[in-house]
Amino acid sequence: MSIDDQIARLSLLEKAALVSGENTWQTRAIPRLGINSIFLADGPHGVRKQTGSGDHLGIAGSLPATCFPTAAAVANSWNAELAQEIGTALGREASDQGVQVLLGPGLNIKRSPLGGRSFEYFSEDPEIAGTLAAAYVRGIQSQHVAATPKHFAVNSQELRRMASDSIIDERTLRELYLSAFETVVREAAPWAIMSAYNRVNGTYAHENAHLLTDVLREQWGFDGAVVSDWGG
Repeated sequence: MSIDDQIARLSLLEKAALVSGENTWQTRAIPRLGINSIFLADGPHGVRKQTGSGDHLGIAGSLPATCFPTAAAVANSWNAELAQEIGTALGREASDQGVQVLLGPGLNIKRSPLGGRSFEYFSEDPEIAGTLAAAYVRGIQSQHVAATPKHFAVNSQELRRMASDSIIDERTLRELYLSAFETVVREAAPWAIMSAYNRVNGTYAHENAHLLTDVLREQWGFDGAVVSDWGG
């Protein structure tokens, strides 16, 4: 049965249930159609499968897991084979813990050395970022776990990122801020992409038709799921 057939059989309530979640980290199951719950976990450099209910941010304790080198450290190796090995190990550990979707890798461009999550991103160079992130994705998904490259797009600062507006011309957008994502989509075919909190030229990335439809789906051919960031 195709996905379109399954969607046609869903009631409105079931469709709403699928996109609202069982809890902070799980989707709802639809038993009558054989649709299982999906568990998501943070995981750019280590699986963080939550145990128990979360606090006011939806966060709580997690299962013990391997802490791998950060993307910033891996990028200094210039070694795509190593990146893929790390991705494979991440995917295997996620699978062993019952996680179906890893929320990573992060590959935003390091626009400023003051970026609060620069350790989590690969580089200020989109070629390095795209090449190594694609290797990560191939490794993760080789273990039948979905990778979720993030944050799409132009989310290169933490300060007020939920309210900031990245004003940018099309050439700069394409050559610097979208280039790494394009490499990942075309070379590694991720099963999901996470959109960003910020606005891009006045429109929130979560609802930005130019980014999500014109570029991501129509020009790059992405056919996976787009998920919003944490509170998107």
